[in-house]
Amino acid sequence: MQQGSIGIFDSGYGGLTVMKEIVTALPQYNYLYLGDNARAPYGNRSFDTVYHYTLQCVQWFFDKGCPLVILACNTASAKALRTIQQNDLQHLNPDNRVLGVIRPTTEIVGTYTKTKEVGVLATNGTVQSKSYEIEIGKFFPEIKVHQQACPMWVPLIENNEHTSPGADYFVKEYTESLMQQSSNIDTVLLGCTHYPLLEQKIKNYLPASVTVLSQGAIVAASLKEYLQRHQQLESRISKGAERSFYTTDSPVDFNAHARLFYGTEIESSYAELKS
Repeated sequence: MQQGSIGIFDSGYGGLTVMKEIVTALPQYNYLYLGDNARAPYGNRSFDTVYHYTLQCVQWFFDKGCPLVILACNTASAKALRTIQQNDLQHLNPDNRVLGVIRPTTEIVGTYTKTKEVGVLATNGTVQSKSYEIEIGKFFPEIKVHQQACPMWVPLIENNEHTSPGADYFVKEYTESLMQQSSNIDTVLLGCTHYPLLEQKIKNYLPASVTVLSQGAIVAASLKEYLQRHQQLESRISKGAERSFYTTDSPVDFNAHARLFYGTEIESSYAELKS
C-alpha cells in the first residue's frame, strides 16, 4: 500500500507550535506542513469561508499522498472539521482521516479542574463556534465553560510584537476580562496555536493558582495513542524522519517567521491550491 506523510495544516504559522511537539513525540514519521498564509487569518472569517478554504487545503494534502491530516488550527477545527469528516471524506478518500486539535484538549480538561470551571482564550471564530463548550460538555457535562475572544493576539505575534509592552496591555485586558466572568476558573485553555508564544505573559496576568493548558504536547500525546489504536492507518504513513514545509504566500516571508514558532530554521516552498 502506498505510503505518505502526515499532513499538518494551519491558516498560517501557529500550527508549527503543534508540529514541533508532534515531531518531538513521533520523530520517525515524515511530515508535510501547509500554511495558508495568503488567506490568513481565519479567525474572523465566516463558517462557509473557513470550510471552503480548509477543504481546499485537505484536498491538497490528499493529492500529495497524505493518508492523515491534522488541522492544527482551532478555527478550522471548529468551523470545518465536522463537515469534512461527515460529508466530504467519503468521496475525497474514505480510507484517509482528518483530525483536529480541539477534541484532544477537551477530553482531558476534566482531569485538571477542581472547581469545575474552565476558561478558554481563543479567536473570535473559535469562540463564536462554541466548539469548546460543546466538546467539553460531551466529556464533562458538569464543567462550566467561560470564553474570551482575543482578536489582537494573533496580529501581535505574527508581527513579532508579542514581547513588547503593547502585548502586555492586550494580554492583561483579555485575561482580566476572562477572570471577571468567574473567580472560580482554575484551568485556562489556550484555544489558538499561536498563543503558546504568549504563555508566560498570560500566566503573569492570571492568578498563580490557575493552570494554563497549551495544546501542542496534548495533541502529540493524543496522536500517538490514536496511531497505536489504528494500525492500518499507521502502516500507511512513511517513516523517514523527513519534514517538508509549504505556504500559499511568500516562502521567503514564511521562512523568516517560522523559526519563531518552530524553533529552528526551515526552508519552505510555494503551494498552489486548486480553486
